[in-house]
Amino acid sequence: MKGEKRKKRIKIMLWVLFGYLAIMLIGYLGVSYYFSSHFFDGTIINGEDSSKKTIDEVKADIIKKIDAYSLKVELRGGGVETIKAQDVKWVYVDDHRVDDLMEEQDQYKWILSFSDDNKYEFAAGTSYDAPLVETRMKEMACFQEGNIEKPQNAYINDNGTVYEIIPEVHGNELNWDKAHAAIVDALDMGKTEISLEELDCYEKPTIYKDNEELNKELEVLNRLTATNITYDFGDDRLEVINRATIQDWLVAGENGEYTINADKATAFVNEMAKKYDTFGLKREFKTYRGNTISLTGGDYGWCINKSKTTEALLEAIDQGINETIEPVWLYSAKSKGVDDIGGTYVEISIAEQRMWCYKDGNLIVDTPVVTGNPSRGNATPTGGCWAIDGRKRDAVLTGEGYSSPVTYWLPFNGNVGIHDADRWRTEYGGSIYLTSGSHGCINTPYRNAEKIFNNVEIGTAVIVY
Repeated sequence: MKGEKRKKRIKIMLWVLFGYLAIMLIGYLGVSYYFSSHFFDGTIINGEDSSKKTIDEVKADIIKKIDAYSLKVELRGGGVETIKAQDVKWVYVDDHRVDDLMEEQDQYKWILSFSDDNKYEFAAGTSYDAPLVETRMKEMACFQEGNIEKPQNAYINDNGTVYEIIPEVHGNELNWDKAHAAIVDALDMGKTEISLEELDCYEKPTIYKDNEELNKELEVLNRLTATNITYDFGDDRLEVINRATIQDWLVAGENGEYTINADKATAFVNEMAKKYDTFGLKREFKTYRGNTISLTGGDYGWCINKSKTTEALLEAIDQGINETIEPVWLYSAKSKGVDDIGGTYVEISIAEQRMWCYKDGNLIVDTPVVTGNPSRGNATPTGGCWAIDGRKRDAVLTGEGYSSPVTYWLPFNGNVGIHDADRWRTEYGGSIYLTSGSHGCINTPYRNAEKIFNNVEIGTAVIVY
């Protein structure tokens, strides 16, 4: 009895177990069947929760998302433009990617789906009217002419004191082709936001403030125009080469480098020479007697060496110097100013047969002399101002038919000069020169010749009239 009851209980338990397993199997198969047309729990498609949704429901979500799609186009300066799906007739094109996902889903593994990664990202099949993209872009405020600021290159500006670099202006002008390509790419990829600046869609300046050539040009301009050169010709007669002058002389080369127009510098020096040169030119002279006479010849005075002065001027400008400089003189006088003779000079009057020597404005010698004999064609050259061009002691003067030793010799016009003559003369002045004059020199009493010799130097003016 006991054995039969035990067998009966075991049989009942087995039937219960088989029934339970049958119910579980039926439930598993039923759920598996459900997931043959529905996506597993936890399925995310293109960022949307697609749990337990059918293919059509997922496609409906995609369509809804596409219909609500908009592309945010960020502009330079914080502006934003938006392109909506309806602007370009952006629609869903069923490419069966959702169907493929369902087909790839193993409905019988639904029980394992809770631990699987069921996230899927793909570009949904879409279509839009390409010409409408350009239409919408043309409507954007950023492409309206009145809103466009073109880029500007950095450039050099004169602020009146120095040259400075004005930085480049980036502006907001878009490159149409680049912007169009960026927007089309964003639409194709389904992006919702792009920055046209980050995507390098803006036109750019071609020269920036840190441009090496621009800064080199700036340095040259400021160095050249920093020059302030003064030539002082005495008596408040100044010639100044300053910033304004240099600016007028600047020449821009093909490579952008600046130089000084040598022709203008030459013209400046030539005008300066024309204005201030006195060498051998007509001059007014106030004589010992107080009357003013005109002198028209001789070799005394200032004479600018124009070529070398121009060369020195160009070099000074290139160095940007700021000082008073001297011209390069071909010939120089003893004094600057309108009266270039100064206070030390020798004055000779042929008519009076007299010579005066001044030292620093003071008369130190007043002596009779004997000048050249005009009747023999040896008249002393007159009507001019000459410079003493030599100083020699114990010289021997020679010429046709004579050889005369002298102690003091001061030539001023070739072989014509001032010298002592006591070795052969005892009288001076009067009309001696008309019959017993010299060969052209100024015969002078020894002591006066000595004094003149000791108080003048090479370059001292000798006026003969």
